[in-house]
Amino acid sequence: MEALLNSAAVVALGEMGDKTQILAMLLAIRYHRPWPILTGILLATIVSMGVTALVGSSLAQLVPGELLRWLLVVLFFAVAIWTLIPEKDDDDDDDEIAIKTSRNLVLIAFITFLLAELGDKSQLATLVMAAKYQDFTLVMLGATLGEMLAIAPAVLLGKTTAQFIPLKWIRIAAAALFAGLGFWVLLFGLN
Repeated sequence: MEALLNSAAVVALGEMGDKTQILAMLLAIRYHRPWPILTGILLATIVSMGVTALVGSSLAQLVPGELLRWLLVVLFFAVAIWTLIPEKDDDDDDDEIAIKTSRNLVLIAFITFLLAELGDKSQLATLVMAAKYQDFTLVMLGATLGEMLAIAPAVLLGKTTAQFIPLKWIRIAAAALFAGLGFWVLLFGLN
């Protein structure tokens, strides 16, 4: 249960103000149809976090414990630093895409979100948590839950969400959490 809750918390905090959260908000603002967008994002998150958790839990079995410990410490600190760097909103393009069915919108949300997740902080956090806990199922479920906790309000509330989220302070809190996890692994190891 610890793996699920910690993975959910780390991914949710890391996702605040991230490009994928901004992407989700932009999709909601543009198409005004939150449920197909959330469905596509959920499916993309399951695929992304599932593959990442599988790689992370496999990594733990392939890499010697002490080396894995130092690798995780470095990754936690790297994610902490990365989290402090603000994401840029690159979507100034106003091309209109014809969306006629919910299925098309689910597919668009799935593809764009899956591509945006590649190499993202939440993916790296999931990899690290899976390597630490060596529990594919709980980490994958926790990471998916954390991702959706951060994304769903952005989609459901769209434009109104953006003005109330203090992204700078959320980035600082997320960075502190990642750094704290790095110190924890450094001081106490993987157990």
